[in-house]
Amino acid sequence: MTTDTEWQAWGNRDPYYAVLANPKFRADVITPDAKLEFFASGVKTVHCVLETCRRYFDPNFAPQRVLDFGCGVGRLSIPFAAQVREVVGMDIAESMLTEARLNCKARDCHNVTLVLSDDSLSRATGQFDLVYSGLVLQHLEVARGRKLFAELVSKVQPGGCGVIQVTFAWEKYEAEFGVVPDREIVAPAPKGRLLQTRIFLRRAFERLGILRTVPVIGPPAKAIYSDPEMQMNFYNLNQLMFILQRAGVQRVFSNFVDHGGVLVAFMFFQKAPQAS
Repeated sequence: MTTDTEWQAWGNRDPYYAVLANPKFRADVITPDAKLEFFASGVKTVHCVLETCRRYFDPNFAPQRVLDFGCGVGRLSIPFAAQVREVVGMDIAESMLTEARLNCKARDCHNVTLVLSDDSLSRATGQFDLVYSGLVLQHLEVARGRKLFAELVSKVQPGGCGVIQVTFAWEKYEAEFGVVPDREIVAPAPKGRLLQTRIFLRRAFERLGILRTVPVIGPPAKAIYSDPEMQMNFYNLNQLMFILQRAGVQRVFSNFVDHGGVLVAFMFFQKAPQAS
């Protein structure tokens, strides 16, 4: 089962929680007020993205064509559409795009084109003034995500900006500079091994926001978690910087964020303008 299949399942079962893993956005409890809060967070993010690009790259930056990769239900595509001429929203899950279309229609948002993604971004024709991807690549296998990173960078036109968010380290592995240590983990005593393992898995899945109910004691559970898979992967920033440099990027600004022990880099960059 691939991550694509899993995200199709997320879109069918719990699309808003899959975007922002907060219990208030679960499909069985989300309220109209919670949904308003969900989309308000997108307005805030879009404002921050545009202001950061203006502050560090071009005070007159006014993109007209935006690519929102991993658009989900339209949380960012819709507020981007209020600022620019055209938005192309891409997602790997048709179920997410279906919900995004409903949200665009409900808000009379007619300048958003929603298309199914693939690894070559073949449906995102041409280049863009701004390419954005947040809370997406961390959920893809690193080799695949790294190739998609390069494809996204290639979609930024000369003089345009890109904003791509990646996870790069665990805070708890400070001695290993955030990298999972390459050493054997000492197993607990056989008597407590099952309980120790189940407690560890419970806590790990709770941190990632994909666990709902799993008994820690008593009879073994039939399944570890009830939600579709949501991977959490980490990228080598040196490799990503190499891709940026080779693509003609001359300026990069990174904003680091700690998401509950998961270290995140928001990479803002600008391609050099075309020589006249």
